[in-house]
Amino acid sequence: MERLRAILRQIDGKGYGAYKELSGQRFAFDVFTLNIDHVQGDPFAPPSRAHVRIPQRAARFPVELFKSRSREVALRDWLLRSWIGALRKVSTRDGGMRPALMPGQEMLERSAALVDEESVEVRFLVQLPAAGRRVLGREAEDILIRRLPAAVHASLLFERVDGDIVKRHVLTAEDADSLRGMLDEAGLVAFVADGSILPRKSGVEPGPLSGGIPFRSPESLRREFTLPNRGRVTGMGVPKGVTLIVGGGFHGKSTLLRALERGVYNHVPGDGRELVVTDPTAVKIRAEDGRGVAGVDISPFISGLPGGLDTKQFSTLNASGATSQAANIIEALEAGCGTLLLDEDSSATNFMIRDRRMEALIAKQHEPITPFLDRVKQVYEEHGVSTVLVMGGAGDYFDVADTVISMVEYVPLDSTKEAREVARAYPTGRKGATAGRFEPTFGRRPTPGSLNPVKGRRSSYTRPRGLKTLSYGENDIDLSAVEQLVEHGQVEAIGQAMAEQVRSGGGDIRGIIDEVERVIGESGLDTLASRPHPGNLAYFRPQELAAAINRLRSLRITSSRD
Repeated sequence: MERLRAILRQIDGKGYGAYKELSGQRFAFDVFTLNIDHVQGDPFAPPSRAHVRIPQRAARFPVELFKSRSREVALRDWLLRSWIGALRKVSTRDGGMRPALMPGQEMLERSAALVDEESVEVRFLVQLPAAGRRVLGREAEDILIRRLPAAVHASLLFERVDGDIVKRHVLTAEDADSLRGMLDEAGLVAFVADGSILPRKSGVEPGPLSGGIPFRSPESLRREFTLPNRGRVTGMGVPKGVTLIVGGGFHGKSTLLRALERGVYNHVPGDGRELVVTDPTAVKIRAEDGRGVAGVDISPFISGLPGGLDTKQFSTLNASGATSQAANIIEALEAGCGTLLLDEDSSATNFMIRDRRMEALIAKQHEPITPFLDRVKQVYEEHGVSTVLVMGGAGDYFDVADTVISMVEYVPLDSTKEAREVARAYPTGRKGATAGRFEPTFGRRPTPGSLNPVKGRRSSYTRPRGLKTLSYGENDIDLSAVEQLVEHGQVEAIGQAMAEQVRSGGGDIRGIIDEVERVIGESGLDTLASRPHPGNLAYFRPQELAAAINRLRSLRITSSRD
């Protein structure tokens, strides 16, 4: 620490480049070491990167808090949040420390905080202060020698924090992971615990709505589980098969579906959705006008297009609503999706349904689309892939639904019996499609070079722009329809995975994403990074990695196989 102080006083007032003397150095403090990983080139460049490491003899976090994978990820999540809270208290206006990423309501594995039996480590950014382009050594001394130790002591030493809060955080995640792991054997694709608060404060504020109606399962769908920490819990089980969520406008249909979308992740205590869990491979599907599609077999849904366009290996740079939604489903299945989540409001109408009157007016030979209505049951019966679908205006789906959940003022009702009675009383008279089995072709292989991240003189250029866009080489990947991305760090990590792992991996898309998943599982997120000690990466699912690859407009496919 005193060596750091001496350096800062020596370079005080010199040109900003003098800060480079700190780069790569390690400085010992009382209970931790400060490591300067990278020093910014000038005051206006991205902030410098650093990390602190505290040996467990000082940090003293009990091993039981990170003895399993589930607990470790949760403790790392808590450490980052505790660290961020401490940084906020010691921050300065013109220069100071900040996290490399900000967590939301979900507990994710992130590269910003690590813990094991040897040490605790957190990674962060620091804006080294300057006056114009001159070093402000005294101000840097205040940040790194006075404020930094205060933040470390307040947030990263077990004896200084509330152990009960830490334990609750960890056990909440363990219960959710345990519950999610029980779904398949129980014949469910999702579970919503009684008492959950599903409505959010707003579209931009993800916290629970104050005064939100607690969830209450209908008796016929109520299931009971015993969790390792909380014990007995009850709630609504969403069965495998085809499930409709119906009801009037503004009664909570989409709110329930959004909770199921996010149920692939664990949530922090107090979120209201701590025990809302979903099949971890579930994918939200929507229409996506204008997206690029590369070599996807959409023929189970669309065939015989005018002009003889090939739909067995369909490619376009400007997909319609129907072709994009068909491609999204096939790509999700290719990526290992076990549950499709759809909302009528974000779907292409002509893809979802073709009623009796339209069948009478437009002859089948002139309609290339086999609507989802005629395939959804096959997708489950022939491939074991369930569907949960919000539907407010097309009762024809009653004919194919296994379960119908009505939302009335945010209260769910089991309306399966009533829906079947309506279907019998009011037959649609539809003929439906006679297109045979649902047998899409998978195994698409990207051509060498089509995943190239080169931009200008840069051999690898990836940069996220929020959750919606990933700049990759010469292309911008539009991720606005990939609705289960929740943090910027996921987009950053996907870009790094594509640049460092995917482009050199070879094989088909499923094999590529499985290999990336294996590498992360064995070596952690750091293995994706091109620089040491990255603090800005968050875990993504294979399904989101596949979605980004598929939306890269330079993607070209050489072959496919069954």
